Amino acid sequence: MEKTSIAIAIAGSGGSGVITTGSLLLEAAGRAGWYGQMTRSVGAQIRGGEAVAMLHLATRPVRGVADGFDLLVALDWQNLARYAAEMPLGPGSLLVGDSELGDAPAELRASGAALAGVRFRELAQTVPGGRPNMVAFGLVAEIIGLPIEVLHAVIERAIAVKGTRALEASLHAMQSGRAAAAALPVLTLPPRPAACSSSRWRISGNQATGLGAVRGGVRFVAAYPITPATEVLEWMAPALEQIGGQLVQVEDELAAINQIIGASYGGVPAMTATSGPGLSLMTESIGLSVASETPVVVVDVMRGGPSTGIPAKSEQADLNIALYGLHGDAPHIVLAPNSVADCLFTTQWAVHLAETLQSPALVLSDQLLGQTQAVIDPPPTIDFATRRLLADADVVAARGARYERHANTPSGVSPMALPGMKGCQYTADGLEHNTAALPSSQADDHTQQLDKRLRKLTDHDYGAAWADVEGDGELALITWGSCTGVAREAVERLRSNHGRARMLSLRLLWPPRPEEMAKALAGVKRALVVEQSHGAQFLHYLRAHYVLPPEVASLRRPGPLPLRPAEITQRLLEEIA
Repeated sequence: MEKTSIAIAIAGSGGSGVITTGSLLLEAAGRAGWYGQMTRSVGAQIRGGEAVAMLHLATRPVRGVADGFDLLVALDWQNLARYAAEMPLGPGSLLVGDSELGDAPAELRASGAALAGVRFRELAQTVPGGRPNMVAFGLVAEIIGLPIEVLHAVIERAIAVKGTRALEASLHAMQSGRAAAAALPVLTLPPRPAACSSSRWRISGNQATGLGAVRGGVRFVAAYPITPATEVLEWMAPALEQIGGQLVQVEDELAAINQIIGASYGGVPAMTATSGPGLSLMTESIGLSVASETPVVVVDVMRGGPSTGIPAKSEQADLNIALYGLHGDAPHIVLAPNSVADCLFTTQWAVHLAETLQSPALVLSDQLLGQTQAVIDPPPTIDFATRRLLADADVVAARGARYERHANTPSGVSPMALPGMKGCQYTADGLEHNTAALPSSQADDHTQQLDKRLRKLTDHDYGAAWADVEGDGELALITWGSCTGVAREAVERLRSNHGRARMLSLRLLWPPRPEEMAKALAGVKRALVVEQSHGAQFLHYLRAHYVLPPEVASLRRPGPLPLRPAEITQRLLEEIA
């Protein structure tokens, strides 16, 4: 089978610039016609310490992480053994390290990869200001055949602002790396891609999330920085300024959630972005959003847990708190993007659903999606025609009746008044209430409002976007979020081996859609549930809310090690056998 992709890892200690090198290589590869993505892995200290940039380049859109790495370039060996499990190598791989800094760790040598030495520091020092990471940039670029004019353009864009000397030093170091590549063993490479379409995007999941929020109509963001969600805020701050919006960095997550509820109460679509620890702090006020029927969007870029957990690693372990973490019966919307590009659509959809249904909407991204940079074809532009149902003061006055903020309408969605609307005053608080928003402890009022808040979510028509349903056969792979890309790749490989399976990736996690799921699973006899959690949270959720096939197997693993296409394909073959 012809090779269609190549996976590259660049590793080094804190300050060596490996993440920058990976970003520049991804940009250059994209300009040269490759699709690709770059994921990152850093230590528990978040800043400083060892780091790895991991690239997966292909001649077709890249769906997720590769099975293993063809090339690992190590600028030094400091603590690199900690990442051995995250950088699987094999006998066909090439491991390049600085020959002045000793031997590669035993964990990497045991892989059977070919070893080669390059004096990165010595080559960088041949010109004042030269840096080893730019030597590595040139080395990798030459190995995969990136055109010299593309390399010059990328370096000039990134370095020119630092002055002529820095630019010349970087170009010289890059050329030294290109020359050093001639002495290395030859790697088997995929065919070079066709000329690049200039319309392709290079974007991260966090940036796509911010763009989706803006397209959805969000004009106010309040948030407290937290890894790995901070880039959402960094992208949105200048973007909101350009369109008349505002981002406020607040003192903590409690202030963030309450400020966006206040902004939304005033009529401005509002959002915050956080990670698991921040979501824990927000849960009480998300309940206020449910009770007062005030729309807000909360993006949770999940990381390893519990507690502070592993801030810079990915895990899908916030599912339970997102679904069930609010006290009392508090129906709300929970969505999950399944790719970098889908972060845009799903967040925009979340704003639309929150505004339309006057409900909090939680978006479960994760570190793997959020911090991955990808070269992609531009996602389609979608206009949801989002409009919050507002009260009409003239109609209220004509009826001569008290304004009923929580009127028990057939849809469950009641006209919402904005502050200052004559005759439409009401109090929005966390107490249970009657239709006029007056506090009530009466059983009938409580039951009516519980039914209303649930009905408006369960009776809404979410359309086909509730899940991606692909393929056919008696075996189904059911997954969600960042596991979708590798699951899709595994199902395609199964098909090439004359096997058949369907894939279901749920985008709408709450409310459940049992009728839609029954149609998607019609004729399925066995299912494999794929997720990145230790306690099979997704599997238990499915069993609680859906009728599953007679035979259900689970493939799960907690972070930080991602699931890879080959192991999923193998499990699918075992289920068929």
